[in-house]
Amino acid sequence: MNHNTPVSPRPLSHLSDAQRRVLSAAQLRAHGVSTAQTAAQCRPGGPWQQILPGVFVLHPGPPTSEERLHAALLYAGRPTVERVVPAQARGEGEAGSYGDVMVTGLAALALHRFSSAPPLLSLDRIDVLVPRTRRLRSTGCARLVRVHALPPVQHIGGLPVAPVARALADAVAQLSDADAVRRLLTEAVRGSHCEPSAVVKELTLARLLSRPHVIDAVDSLLAEGRAIAEDRLYAMVRDHGLPDPLWNVDLRLPGGPHLGGVDIYWPDQAVAVELDTRAPRQDEDAMGSPLLERSRELGEWSAYARKREHLERLGITVVHITPKKLREAVEQQATVVRTALMASSDREPPAYVVVLPR
Repeated sequence: MNHNTPVSPRPLSHLSDAQRRVLSAAQLRAHGVSTAQTAAQCRPGGPWQQILPGVFVLHPGPPTSEERLHAALLYAGRPTVERVVPAQARGEGEAGSYGDVMVTGLAALALHRFSSAPPLLSLDRIDVLVPRTRRLRSTGCARLVRVHALPPVQHIGGLPVAPVARALADAVAQLSDADAVRRLLTEAVRGSHCEPSAVVKELTLARLLSRPHVIDAVDSLLAEGRAIAEDRLYAMVRDHGLPDPLWNVDLRLPGGPHLGGVDIYWPDQAVAVELDTRAPRQDEDAMGSPLLERSRELGEWSAYARKREHLERLGITVVHITPKKLREAVEQQATVVRTALMASSDREPPAYVVVLPR
């Protein structure tokens, strides 16, 4: 038998080329190859090689980057015969046999087509997210990253991959180069891979914001994300025929206290738009944050809520728009604003406020 010979009569046509070349011991057994036969093929000078414990490359040369990805997933997922065979019966192929694991870190960013991420072949290790209870150690080209709860998986080229924000946090955890961190975070925003708030949330949960080079990169990230969101806000008003508003103003009561700043204000209709760049509030995520960071987040939410309630008591309608909604549903957001402007004639006259440039 050589590396071009099918390992069993069971057809392999449902597998990709890389999947045919990288199989676990359980998958080989499912294809009729015994443990003794596998060991014989992996002898020095043999046609196969063991790349990770229980994972084999069915050719003698160096594994490709795709083969290393499959191998790391197979090792971390620990597919069993029971998991492999039903997947084939359902017509799902063996991609479903990886189990509850996914590629993360720099390898995931490379799969997400980040130009600032190193090429897959240059990575010494492939980071793989696994459940915290998985009893395996990092070894060879597979580095295991344990988590209490796995994020929603994305599939790229048939591989399970972590979403960009989570992959960024896992990549940053391994990086000490400030320029490399800044390039990755900047590309995430400029390339519209994810919103800054999602990145900051993941970095917070990973407790990485105590590192000075990460804090500096996040400051740049937030500034850039804010600028991009403001450009989209200008485009929304211009492209959807909304009336010309006042931009970036502070509101005050005559001779009274400062009410707060807003990004857009229509004084005749008493409608304000505020760009909401806070991270999404999710109690389960907040519970995992450091105490001081959680307190800061809750304080920020309280301040936003107080300002909105105060303005609305004065008869001013406040529309909050997130950068994500501006990117993914700008027409819907323009409709929300237009509806608020049209409804102004049906409301009680608002209190008089002083409008100042911010």
